[in-house]
Amino acid sequence: MFKTRRKPHWTISCLPLAVLVVLLSLVVRHYGSDALEGASQVALLLSAGVAIFLGMLVYKQPWKEFETAIADNFSSIASATIILLMIGAVSGAWMVSGVVPTLVCYGLNIISPKIFLFACCIIAALVSVMTGSSWTTIATVGIALMAIGSAMGYSVGWTAGAIISGAYFGDKVSPLSDTTVLAASTAGTPLFTHIRYLFITTVPSISIALVVFLVVSLCHSTEEAALAEEYTTALHSSFNIQPILLLVPIFTFYLIYKRIPAVLTLMLAALLGGVFAVIFQTDTLMQIGEGEGFAGCFKGMMNSWFGTTSVQTGSDAVNELVRTRGMRGMLNTAFLIICAVTFGAAMTGSGMIQSLTETLTKHIRRRVSMVGATVVSGFFANVLTGDQYLSIILTNSLFKKLYDDNGYESRLLSRSVEDSATVTSVLVPWNSCGMTQSTVLGVATLTYLPYCIFNIVSPLMSILIAAIGFRIVRNVEKNVEKTEAVIS
Repeated sequence: MFKTRRKPHWTISCLPLAVLVVLLSLVVRHYGSDALEGASQVALLLSAGVAIFLGMLVYKQPWKEFETAIADNFSSIASATIILLMIGAVSGAWMVSGVVPTLVCYGLNIISPKIFLFACCIIAALVSVMTGSSWTTIATVGIALMAIGSAMGYSVGWTAGAIISGAYFGDKVSPLSDTTVLAASTAGTPLFTHIRYLFITTVPSISIALVVFLVVSLCHSTEEAALAEEYTTALHSSFNIQPILLLVPIFTFYLIYKRIPAVLTLMLAALLGGVFAVIFQTDTLMQIGEGEGFAGCFKGMMNSWFGTTSVQTGSDAVNELVRTRGMRGMLNTAFLIICAVTFGAAMTGSGMIQSLTETLTKHIRRRVSMVGATVVSGFFANVLTGDQYLSIILTNSLFKKLYDDNGYESRLLSRSVEDSATVTSVLVPWNSCGMTQSTVLGVATLTYLPYCIFNIVSPLMSILIAAIGFRIVRNVEKNVEKTEAVIS
């Protein structure tokens, strides 16, 4: 935590947030779908400037502390930014190499339109459990499932919602997940104790989501499913569709299983996609590179990694599907993440986040209000800091003493943080998760938000279970480890 010479009053602490809300409202109103091209970034920086101005002028906060806060926050997103660029490279290479078209063609033959959203959620969940990463899951199978959904006539909002719901469920309960490890460790909870306790709220939440997706799938009209034939015909005419191309995702999942660092895994996945493109999609590469022979292939392969590519398939819908943006398409998102983290640093360095949280928790004594305040704080931390890792650390740090003083187990805190800070990050348009998934899937955050059933239900389920009191033990001796050992 950053110490201020005089703690900001909570009303003053609300001013930068109010400025941000007003500016973003104006940006969305006047820029619409182009809001992320730069206007939203400026809104975040202006709001950060308000927080810094108030901190330095009114509360005599030294600039050095803001510098330290910004540096600390930037260090936390350095690897995430590189991963973001690598996801762009993987998306482009897997499309041009024919990996995604192959997955789409096979998926259209295997998955029934009548259970598509249900199957989407389960597939994303299984892959996410195995990989421990919602980002990797969405950037690989998620892209293919989006294409399959479009061919079956599903709206992009429903398809993205099902993919995100499954991916974030798997991310929460996987022992390979960095957010799961972070939430458990910062709360002082053993990892597998944390995961077992998560199932109490997570299983009902994903069950509700699956029921909703199944009902919507069963009610889906099959008239538009005829689009599937148009998609498969166009893809076969433009790409060399072969089972051997599935070796690329299989190799990628093997690297993830071996716990190779995410950056290296994605680099190798993009490189292998480029190699397979040269071998199996030579004509397509030369079309993209606008040349013949080696020069055309080389330029086509490089463009698939870093730039915009387009392939003429004979179908406008499929042309849009196979169009890629590579690493260049991720630059606006990286720009937005940097600005969002700067705003979070300004709020943290000025002590305003601490002031708001302390005001919120001052009169909390009951279990339901305590868990409710944790859930609400986790969500607002995502809004204020723009990064789920910062939100997890901040929420755990702010509430750890409160839980301990009231004799509650640390696993209740770590679960409440996961049920809020982890799953709601993707619902905030300027959060690193919301921006990334929106960019990767090509769907605006506010478009898929109403359909992320799991992500919406999870925080509410956490509060409901707290109200019921199921398996929540109050340890009056404040010996959390001993109590957990007895209960387990």
